[in-house]
Amino acid sequence: MHARVAAATTAALLGGALLVLPTSGARAKTEGGTPVIVSHRGASAYAPENTLASIDKAAAMGFRWVENDVQRTKDGRLVVLHDASLARTTDVEQVYPGRAPWNVKDFTAAEIARLDAGSWFGSQYKGTRVPTLNQYMNRVSHNHQKLVLEIKNPELYPGIERQTLKLLSNDGWLDPAHLKSRLVVQSFSADSVRTVHDLRPAIKTAFLGTPSVAQLHEYAQFADQINSSYTTISSGYVAALHAFDGPHGRPVEIFTWTVNDADSARRVAHYDVDGVITNKPDVVREALQGR
Repeated sequence: MHARVAAATTAALLGGALLVLPTSGARAKTEGGTPVIVSHRGASAYAPENTLASIDKAAAMGFRWVENDVQRTKDGRLVVLHDASLARTTDVEQVYPGRAPWNVKDFTAAEIARLDAGSWFGSQYKGTRVPTLNQYMNRVSHNHQKLVLEIKNPELYPGIERQTLKLLSNDGWLDPAHLKSRLVVQSFSADSVRTVHDLRPAIKTAFLGTPSVAQLHEYAQFADQINSSYTTISSGYVAALHAFDGPHGRPVEIFTWTVNDADSARRVAHYDVDGVITNKPDVVREALQGR
């Protein structure tokens, strides 16, 4: 491994100009060798993000992988929502006008269940609700989908890692079949990713960000993926990343985000990324099929 790490690191420092020695083990990607397409917060360009409607839309469009964000209510329930505040994607300001800044952690699950999480996106989605994680997992299972689950703002919710894993276990998502190919748990917090890995080492984990090449060996101890913004990576960086073996003895992968146009999709595919996270999965699919 040391030889390929050294070669890949040199390539990264020189902009990817050098050849990289082949890596061992299997990486994610489809059978055709193209990157996996992950619907970001569901098919969020076409239905309100992080709702059951958004993952149903992804399923209807033929996409198996979806991504979501998990946070915790005042009374300890896990819900699927991206922002720390409910204001952008619900009518919370109208329903609870005196409770600014309307943070998720300051509302009970019952209070959040009253909110309209669809009208902001379009009148056809009026009455759409913020799903609990349990409701969300039931729908993902019903749709036979796969999930990249993001633990959002873990610093606001002590113990959310253990709580999330308990719910996933209760819903049957930590059995060998799911762990092999249907679940990734990610976070922008390295401590949170490390906690997930320590609690359940069999889970595939991902760190959100772009650590320096010099730091990759540290992250490879607990992260199977480094999932970076597409604006921060190069072919050399991806090659350097792939040269490291992650905690399960396979090359570290990268699912890059948030890629919503054809040119960017083709560019990151040329970088040899393993997955593309996108609000417009149909646009990415068409671009990659035409490579």
